[in-house]
Amino acid sequence: MLLVDRANRLAGRHASHFVRVYPGLAFFILALVIAITPLSVQPQGFPPQIAAGKMTVPDGFVVSLVASEPQVRQPVAIEFDDRGRLWVIQYLQYPNPAGLKRVKVDRYSRTVYDRYPDPPPKGPKGADRITILEGTGASPRTKDFVSDLNLASGIAFGHAGVFVLQSPYLLFYPDRDSDDVPDGDPDVLLSGFGMEDAHSVANSLTWGPDGWLYGCQGSTVTARIRGIEFQQGVWRYHPITHKFELFCEGGGNSWGLDFDQFGNLLYSTNFGGFVMLHGVQGAYYWKQFGKHGELHNPYAYGWFDHVTHRDFRGGHVTVGGIVYQGDSFPERFRGKYIAADLLGHSVYWHDLHANGSTFRSSFGGELLRANDTWFAPSDVTLGPDGAVYVADWHDQRTAHPDPDAEWDRSNGRIYRIAANGTKPYSGGDLRKKSSRELVGLLSSRNDWLVRKARRILADRRDPEMILPLRTLLFESPDEQLALQALWALYVSGGFNDAGAAKALTHRFWAVRSWAVRLLGDENRVTPKIATQLADMAEREPDVRVRCQLACTLKRLSAADALPIIERLAKRSEDKNDPFLPNLLWWALERHAVPECDRVLDTFASPAAWAAPMVREHLLGRLIRRYAADGSDVGDAACLRLVISAPTDETYDAMLRSLNAGWQDRGGRSSAKTSPELVHFLTRQWRNDTDRAILLELSLRLGHEPAEFAALARARNDNLPVNTRLELLGLLRELGTTASAPGLLHLAAKDNEPARIRAAAVKALQASDNPDIRRALLLGLASWGGNVRTAALEILLSRPASALA
Repeated sequence: MLLVDRANRLAGRHASHFVRVYPGLAFFILALVIAITPLSVQPQGFPPQIAAGKMTVPDGFVVSLVASEPQVRQPVAIEFDDRGRLWVIQYLQYPNPAGLKRVKVDRYSRTVYDRYPDPPPKGPKGADRITILEGTGASPRTKDFVSDLNLASGIAFGHAGVFVLQSPYLLFYPDRDSDDVPDGDPDVLLSGFGMEDAHSVANSLTWGPDGWLYGCQGSTVTARIRGIEFQQGVWRYHPITHKFELFCEGGGNSWGLDFDQFGNLLYSTNFGGFVMLHGVQGAYYWKQFGKHGELHNPYAYGWFDHVTHRDFRGGHVTVGGIVYQGDSFPERFRGKYIAADLLGHSVYWHDLHANGSTFRSSFGGELLRANDTWFAPSDVTLGPDGAVYVADWHDQRTAHPDPDAEWDRSNGRIYRIAANGTKPYSGGDLRKKSSRELVGLLSSRNDWLVRKARRILADRRDPEMILPLRTLLFESPDEQLALQALWALYVSGGFNDAGAAKALTHRFWAVRSWAVRLLGDENRVTPKIATQLADMAEREPDVRVRCQLACTLKRLSAADALPIIERLAKRSEDKNDPFLPNLLWWALERHAVPECDRVLDTFASPAAWAAPMVREHLLGRLIRRYAADGSDVGDAACLRLVISAPTDETYDAMLRSLNAGWQDRGGRSSAKTSPELVHFLTRQWRNDTDRAILLELSLRLGHEPAEFAALARARNDNLPVNTRLELLGLLRELGTTASAPGLLHLAAKDNEPARIRAAAVKALQASDNPDIRRALLLGLASWGGNVRTAALEILLSRPASALA
């Protein structure tokens, strides 16, 4: 039967009839095909009983089957509960939500539906289910916690219940008696996650060390939650305060996030050549801008890219990435980034290398090679035994661009990758441990135990644990344990200003960094703490702490933030850091317009110009921001910044940034610019007509003498061709009918380069004069090549000349 199964998979559904009618001939042909077919294209889609035996893992490791079809099908997310039991979301409704009709679909699979569904159980009933597994192998015991879900994609445990992502909702199913039966209908915690594309919905619910619940959202959906709109990004929700925030914006179609031993957030990507992004608070990241639109802050003026990766392997879809912090793998794996490669049909591990305030990464090795093209890993998680567990979607098709196509939903597996000798979990229900026992678990080498202990402590908020945790924080010689104590103290409600002030001077950089972070999460600090943060900005030796300080400044008031921004910005050692210049700008930008005078008092000064960080990264963006504002206050700020420039080089840089700001707000600026700034720039150009940037600014102001000067220079054949082309490009964008006769004369000169003549024709786009139309029509008879093409483009763009 195995050979028959292989024959059917190899030849397709038409082979089934052939094998039944001619079994002997079929076996002969099959043997011949196997003999001459390379291994890479031999039969795939192995049955669950033998699939693990076909896989390759490193020496000293073993892979075993945990569960498979029919008990588990289409697993999209797996997670262990506080008792060490494995839960799985079966994504059987994918890709079309039940009960909704498509109204419109664009070329990126973004779908508009006929209505907004109600949450369960009143809304449409789908095929998704959340299943609890007990036991492993061919027939584990299974029980559904909840069924009839409609594109459920994330799960987390805590606060006497289960958090479930089902776009457009974040739901909470209470289960106070822990009988694995919801106590009632779910609470709707959040509403508005995007649901246009089931490949990209919100996913990867993960508890942060700070007690917030974090998640990703992918690419081709748009969330609108409490007035916050975003596509790609990492978001977070606090289960006690019920606050919601967009933690950082951008990234690819991310499925998977985790925190390393220091609390750094890493989230996965589907962009080839990279495996992750390092998410920092309040930052902006790359996304496919043409496909998904610009960043929601038009004044970001920059973004972070993926973590630079060396020696990329496999496909281009990284999912379920975790930083290994278990206690059963060999020590060389600790701190490695382990992630599934959906298109590479493998699980890899990657090295992380310090790179200033962020990371670089490089390929480490294969943790699992499936040797089966049907293996489609969809999630990775750390088990209570220190092993790594992998969900396998298991599908012959690794991509589903057509939502109406038919495919096999009958498959699904979960595998365990363990070091030899790894013992099964035997720790029982952690919720039955005392608070003191949970505090004792914070020193465990198994991060699964540590995270569960910390989260249960967050549920209890036991006041008797405050003193022991403070003692660990400030007296333990183990730095990592001190950090765990800080996190546990915070989620237990014992973090106060006195403790924060002391933590800001802790010997361990990560404690200092997180003290800054946790203070900023309240969006305010006391005057005493603000003074301490300002001193810290001047003296802090670790760039990672300074990075978090910059993130936090975006959340504070101008009175508190600006003195700290000033001190950080004057530290020359950070001007080439991968993160800090942008982070400082984003903090400054928040206050730039509402606190204009205060900002200019600091940054339009000789001391600011003398600081490399300010000069190279902040002042140009600042004048661009004020220019884009288009207000009298903004124009006055631009004038003050231009005048403050100490050298010709910096003066030109300010003018170029002013020009960029005008371009941001629509190009021409004559009707939007204050008389004082117009007068200053016009006078400057008259005194220095050869300065190219002053000429361009005068053109944007609609200054007619500048237009004729640009035309004269464009017609000057002694100037370099590229310079003339740039001038003609400006006239195309900013010129009026006044320059049209001169442009037409230039276009008609046979001795001019064809590129110049064509550019002159294109610059006539602004003129709709009948004489110009007639001249272009006449020119068609003698002009050729690009010159004729340019004339045709103009004539055909207007109804009257197109008919002619």
